Amino acid sequence: MPSPVLLMVALLTVFTVTMESDHWTADQQEKFCTWQCLKFTLQWPGSFCLGLKNSSQCRIPPNIQTWTIHGLWPLKAHTCCRCWPIFHSDLKELDPELSQLWPSLLKTQSSFLFWKDEWIKHGSCAACVEGMNSPLRYFQICLKLRGRFDIDRALEDAGIKPSCNQSYPGREVLVQVKIPLSQNLTLGCHHEEDQGAEPTQLWHTFPGHPCPQESPVFYFPINHDRPHQPCD
Repeated sequence: MPSPVLLMVALLTVFTVTMESDHWTADQQEKFCTWQCLKFTLQWPGSFCLGLKNSSQCRIPPNIQTWTIHGLWPLKAHTCCRCWPIFHSDLKELDPELSQLWPSLLKTQSSFLFWKDEWIKHGSCAACVEGMNSPLRYFQICLKLRGRFDIDRALEDAGIKPSCNQSYPGREVLVQVKIPLSQNLTLGCHHEEDQGAEPTQLWHTFPGHPCPQESPVFYFPINHDRPHQPCD
C-alpha cells in the first residue's frame, strides 16, 4: 500500500518545575519530572484509518475536515500517576473545541475515553509543570498549540493537497512545511508492515516512521462514508 502521510511536530521546549501538586509525592516528582521536551503530534484522519489492522473500526465524524490532535507527550515519561483521575466535567468548557480538534477516530472509543487515556499516559507526566498541573490546563495548552501550528494551511500553501492520484516525494513535503511551522518537525509515514499492528499499539508507540525520501508519499483525502477506503 502507498504510504499515507502523517506529520509529527516536535516542540523542543525546556520547562522548569515551579510548583508542587497534592497528587505528587516528593519521590514521584523527582522520578517523573526529569523530562525536558514535549512532542506535539497531529494526525491526518485519512491516514489513521488506513493504518489500522482492522480498518473497519475507523470512523471520521462528519464535522472533521482537518488534521486532528493525537497528543502532547513528555519525552521519556509515561503513565506517571494513575492516582490522578479525570472526569468529563473537568473538560466541560473545552468539550466543543476538543470534539472538533481532538476527536476519537475509533468506533470502539468515545472522544472522552481517548482524552482520558492521553491524560493518564501523558498528561499526568506533564502535570508536574506549572501551567499543565490539571486536566483542564493540560488540554488548554494542547488546544493553544493546535492553533499555533496550522498544518492544513502550511500544506495548502506548499501546493500539497489531498489526492487519490497525486503523490509527493517525502523530502519535498518535509522541506516545504518545515519553515512555516517549526525547525523541529518530523514527518512520518505508515509502511506496509505497520498494517499488522493493533490500533492502540500502533498509535501509542509510534516512533516517527520516517518517510522514505525518494519514494512517493500519498496524502489521501478524507472520506466520511468509507474512511478505510477513501479512494474507492
